[in-house]
Amino acid sequence: MSITVNYEYKLKPNRAQVKTFDAWLFTCKKVYNYALRERKDWVKSRKSPVNACSLVSEYILPTDTPRPTYYSQCKSLTAAKKNIAELTEPHIHVLQQTLRQLEAAFVSMWERGHGFPKFKKKMRSFVYPDVKQNAVEPGRVKLPKIGWVKMRMSRPLPEGFILKQIRVVKRASGYFVMLTYQLGVQVPEVPAHGHFLGVDIGLDKYLATSDGELVSRPRFFNALHRELKLLQRRLKHKKKGSSNWLKLQNKIARIHQRINDTRKDWHFKLAHQLCDKAQSIFVEDINFKAWAKGLFGKHTRDAAYGQFFNILSYICWKRDVFFLKVNKEYTSQMCPNCGTYTGKKSLSERTHCCSNCGYTTNRDIAAAQVIVQRGISAVGQPVESKIASGGVLPGVSSNASLGKIL
Repeated sequence: MSITVNYEYKLKPNRAQVKTFDAWLFTCKKVYNYALRERKDWVKSRKSPVNACSLVSEYILPTDTPRPTYYSQCKSLTAAKKNIAELTEPHIHVLQQTLRQLEAAFVSMWERGHGFPKFKKKMRSFVYPDVKQNAVEPGRVKLPKIGWVKMRMSRPLPEGFILKQIRVVKRASGYFVMLTYQLGVQVPEVPAHGHFLGVDIGLDKYLATSDGELVSRPRFFNALHRELKLLQRRLKHKKKGSSNWLKLQNKIARIHQRINDTRKDWHFKLAHQLCDKAQSIFVEDINFKAWAKGLFGKHTRDAAYGQFFNILSYICWKRDVFFLKVNKEYTSQMCPNCGTYTGKKSLSERTHCCSNCGYTTNRDIAAAQVIVQRGISAVGQPVESKIASGGVLPGVSSNASLGKIL
């Protein structure tokens, strides 16, 4: 087992290097689309029976034509380099990784139920899968067939790790480099220990904890929605492909990147704050794809709960905090004090009041307390759920106050 970490830095290339990056991305896009076209023609040529004709025009391929694979297309790429000078400019490993990306898209379609791969309008990154260990120095990185490129050292490089891969990514604000490092060590799993904390997410408040804390939901998209709407309104009056059209496209992309970066930074800070307060964290196991298709899909996608849970699990692993997803069913319909089923609540009902034991608290906090009880039961710990009678729920401070963080 090995630890894999990614370090991202912003590049500061000169004009010649930017021109090279753009040319390589364009070539990678052409290789990807050509290979996809070849695979798509082979699939379509075998959709109709041998004694019938297709309703749409297709290429007729011989019956003995083998199915295009990653290895066969790599051989075709090597042969094509002798006749097409454009293919000789990028590094051969970069083009091979483009074909491997296409192969991964088909594997995801076969094994994970994803849709059929689509043609790309543009490529946003290329990869060096095998690089030398001295390719990275403070303030610069050496890319094969390009040379040394300056980069902004926003944080120090990891010590003792082995450099495995370099990825160059194009975004609205410029080019970035992602360095993948690995360290071959055995990392034991973190057991459930210390202070237990349940986390319930929602749209009224971003999350509530079993300690009685409520976190307000920031509107990342709404904060810049007006500016984004005005730019998109101006864009439809521009001629597609013109200089002014491209400038507006770049401005819109920068706003979207700003929204994404702000949201991701806030998620990391919130994850660290939760890890500061507990040694074991329990969350709900939710299908966020279904959430995004509901009535509040826009707000759900803006909150990006799936990204937050991924970040929280990574920060928990990094800081030796136990992380576990528990069953989400009926968390808001159970009383955390006596375990009684209280019935379904409407969205406007924000207070939990148990008719059996009289326990009253915020609805989201009650759900978080149910989550922490389920988490404690899942790890084999006894649950003491008396709250209103003077007892203390495990993982809940007896003097916890209803407050806000951030």
